[in-house]
Amino acid sequence: MSHILIIEDNPDLAFGLRSNLELEGYDVSIATDGVAGLKQARSQEADLLILDVMLPQMDGYEVLQRFRETNSSTPVLMLTARGEELDKVRGLRSGADDYVTKPFGLMELLARIEALLRRGTIDPKREADGTLAPIRLGDLEINIEARTVEKNAQVVDLAPKEFDLLVALIRHDGAVVSRTELMRAVWGHSAAVVSRTVDTHIAELRRKLDDYSGASPLIVTVRKAGYRIGSHRTAVRR
Repeated sequence: MSHILIIEDNPDLAFGLRSNLELEGYDVSIATDGVAGLKQARSQEADLLILDVMLPQMDGYEVLQRFRETNSSTPVLMLTARGEELDKVRGLRSGADDYVTKPFGLMELLARIEALLRRGTIDPKREADGTLAPIRLGDLEINIEARTVEKNAQVVDLAPKEFDLLVALIRHDGAVVSRTELMRAVWGHSAAVVSRTVDTHIAELRRKLDDYSGASPLIVTVRKAGYRIGSHRTAVRR
């Protein structure tokens, strides 16, 4: 059972979210101000944080920044009445994984939560110092924590969704993943996302990561089914 921590000072919204999430089978706890929320986030092993921006004592941006100083892997969904683009950019740059503006639809929020939790199930081995070990995939090295990809020791510049898409495919370790599953995992199954978006991002990943030297492709198209990581390129964790 996944544990979700809600940091929200509006009691009606917080307890309404809690009730709906518990009906979906999640274990939920609540903090009503930034200081208490940060303390709970650090002490509890939550699988996901739902974090409001406008909080008493410490705002959501500061909570997120301080939380990310010691935890770079737990997904954070920011929840706020602010809809300005600069506010969203600030939240994402502070380390948020997704951003939902109030008022929001419950089904959309649930889809985004599912996507973030699914993304967080990747569990590479850890080094002696506790950091996640990079994933080796042929001549690629993927660092989940740093969100970087290197090909033959050269950094490859991937857009955020391209990186998320690559990780979603790796997580299935060679199994076929449908476009619908990829849409849900990477875009939260938003109605604005169509399968062509997945195909476009796959094409960009291939352009950036395949060497076209005659080797089998990194990402294989399975007709009428979806995509998979090439069988000989299955992720191997160091």
